[in-house]
Amino acid sequence: MTETDDHYNMQPRRKAEFYNPPNHLKLKVGIGGLTENILNKAQALLESNTVDFTPLAEMYLDAMMKGIEQARTPDVDLDKETMIGAILFPGMQLKANGGMFHYQLVTQIADRFIQFLEVIETVDHDALEIIIAFHTTLRAIILGRIKGDGGKRGEELMTALVDACHRYFEHKTSSVADNSKYNIPS
Repeated sequence: MTETDDHYNMQPRRKAEFYNPPNHLKLKVGIGGLTENILNKAQALLESNTVDFTPLAEMYLDAMMKGIEQARTPDVDLDKETMIGAILFPGMQLKANGGMFHYQLVTQIADRFIQFLEVIETVDHDALEIIIAFHTTLRAIILGRIKGDGGKRGEELMTALVDACHRYFEHKTSSVADNSKYNIPS
């Protein structure tokens, strides 16, 4: 896995959207930035954070599983982007919050998960298997309270997931190529 391997060397079909809500505190305080002292205190607070991430993470994992269940038995009225979004949003929350609670491996795996969801065309059977593998891995990390980057085991987990994604895209690419030889629509 290389650092330039974003989106598994595939072109994103969608981009996770980030919304910047109005910063009411900044509106009250005004402009000018924060002093170095305040920034240091905030950093120290983040580094010494002992809040249990498990309940919040389980909430996001449950929401992700609801999206997975929707994809397993899709409603004809539900378009594929809505279905993918129901899985993508909780993944984005895990990515955003993992590091703050000292779960860097959750953030790293959720990032690769998001990249996978940004490039798949639809949630087919094979994509669903990979999505479930990401969900199961994230759940195991959180329930096992594996903080930090997970060391060698964390690296092995990440590599296995990334390899599965690459195999998925290789299979999809070869299937499209095989179908085009025989004028079979993909």
